[in-house]
Amino acid sequence: MTETTAHILLVEDEPNLGRGIRENLEAEGYTVDHVTDGRVALEKIRHHEFGLVILDVMLPGMDGFTICETARREGRDTPVLFLTARGGQDDRIRGLGVGGDDYLPKPFHLKELLLRVAAILRRRVRYDAITALEPIVKFGGNEFDFRSFRGHSRDGVEQFLTQKEAMILKVLAERAGQVVWRDEILDLVWGEDVLPSTRTIDNFIVRLRKRFEEDPEQPKHFHTVRGIGYRFTIEPAEAP
Repeated sequence: MTETTAHILLVEDEPNLGRGIRENLEAEGYTVDHVTDGRVALEKIRHHEFGLVILDVMLPGMDGFTICETARREGRDTPVLFLTARGGQDDRIRGLGVGGDDYLPKPFHLKELLLRVAAILRRRVRYDAITALEPIVKFGGNEFDFRSFRGHSRDGVEQFLTQKEAMILKVLAERAGQVVWRDEILDLVWGEDVLPSTRTIDNFIVRLRKRFEEDPEQPKHFHTVRGIGYRFTIEPAEAP
């Protein structure tokens, strides 16, 4: 693990919780910057390199969703783990929608937090390894660079993906034309980490369709194979 990967930004305004998280992370060998204000956090993200941002949603100055959305729009790909007392599905979906990589509702066990942190950082190392040889994919006028986490859709709009989104795209692109089982995606993208529900994986595919499909309701590249998994098509066949 590099020095940057082991450097974590913790954004949590509850004093006792913030102190407890920081002490436990440092005991695991991480370097931790702890801030309590949303605007301060965004400036930290803009001017420093972190391996992970642990981000509370309800913050003074600027809420966590806005921080993450702004950082993604500006092209910053640092993984984000949301912490929030708002654990409903709509908030989870919103967290993914603004570019979050994981979501842990309060209250939580510190052991689970540490496991999720380690899992996210392992995924980043694994991602760097699997994207090294073929860093760019082109399909249907879309293009994505796995090294920078950015690309553009067929209409020229810039697209920034989260670590998990990019890993799913990479797995599907490497098996273009083949059916990839959901279990395979879980194994390759999540590994031994806490596994998501099927619905969570579907949400990631929906997001990829919205970014890269001309008509997300009639996808030409990201196909669902009902009850099995997904199939990715580089260049769809033209209609006769």
